[in-house]
Amino acid sequence: MKDIFIVADNIISPLGFTTEENYSNIKNGLSGIKKINSPIPPYEPLYLSKIDDKLLAEKSISIINPDNYTRVEKLLILSISDTLKQTKVDVKGNDFFMIISTTKGNIDLLEEENKDKFPKDRVYLWSLANTLQEYFKTIHKPLILSNACISGVNALVSASRLIRSGAYKHVLVAGVDIVSPFVVSGFQSFKAISSEPCKPFDKNRDGINLGEGCGTLLLSSDASLVKNKIKLLGGAVSNDANHISGPSRTGDGLLLAINKALKESSVSSEEIDLLNAHGTATVYNDEMESKAFKTVGLQDTTMNGLKGYYGHTLGAAGTIETIISIQSTLHNEVLPTLGYNEHGTPESVNISTVLVKKNIQYLLKTASGFGGCNGALIISKFDNYS
Repeated sequence: MKDIFIVADNIISPLGFTTEENYSNIKNGLSGIKKINSPIPPYEPLYLSKIDDKLLAEKSISIINPDNYTRVEKLLILSISDTLKQTKVDVKGNDFFMIISTTKGNIDLLEEENKDKFPKDRVYLWSLANTLQEYFKTIHKPLILSNACISGVNALVSASRLIRSGAYKHVLVAGVDIVSPFVVSGFQSFKAISSEPCKPFDKNRDGINLGEGCGTLLLSSDASLVKNKIKLLGGAVSNDANHISGPSRTGDGLLLAINKALKESSVSSEEIDLLNAHGTATVYNDEMESKAFKTVGLQDTTMNGLKGYYGHTLGAAGTIETIISIQSTLHNEVLPTLGYNEHGTPESVNISTVLVKKNIQYLLKTASGFGGCNGALIISKFDNYS
């Protein structure tokens, strides 16, 4: 089976505009979640993770004609450009492809204040693909993948399959979403937003914090591009068909995705050194995950969640959290789960609470989302390649 190397990456978030800056700030215990005014009436303070507007404007000066692009498009262009600068891949070549993962895209263009700033069709996801193809001058139009909160993980699974099939040598995956009035009002209608910084897997958890950001990874079958020795061994997606917003109470959908990913990777659950969970800090998600992890034999595996640093970045969560977990693997460090204090799920899991050194060979990244969707990735560090 063809090897899939992860050869470059970038994160843009409230914690920085590079992967290195993001990882350093997390190691120092910083969080992008701040108490700021809600974007919807009555505009009361809410805990959100939002990129500073002035800083984004400053960084966007490097974009050709930046005023021609939306907030989402600027994040994508900046993150993709930084990732591509790290390699010699020809984006105009026939063997290069892009996948964009997002739940809402340019949804902020529906707001009254933005309606006249851009053509009406820019709100559609297909238009986002056209914009990126035009900017980067790629032969192939990017694929937009929108599958709730597993969009990023799903995009990485799809990218690996495209490379293994021989369709492309290089596939770039970029996940993005922003904090918008539409998204905030939607989650508030579910009563899913916490009144304080989120607490993944904690006894007193009461909901999510919404966040925004962009995470980009370049996957390739070309070993000559390898810098950090990281491979994507396998991945899978599944659906538990339980409820439009509620996950399976047994964790069977996530369990199916994990087992398929392990089988494809020829890795056993006992070999997993680090489990990076979805960990939304909602009552039902964290409960479901603990059951799935116990069933597959991962209850003693070192585990963490990263939403205490970023909030829930929706379509970007799978890419951002995968990149940070790869950095943990390369540095042999387990990051603490910010917000977790007291165990609060029906099944016991081994949640990290402090930064510790540990040899990490195999990483499992999971994700779950509305509509019962689930995803899992197996990533490995390697020493030699021939």
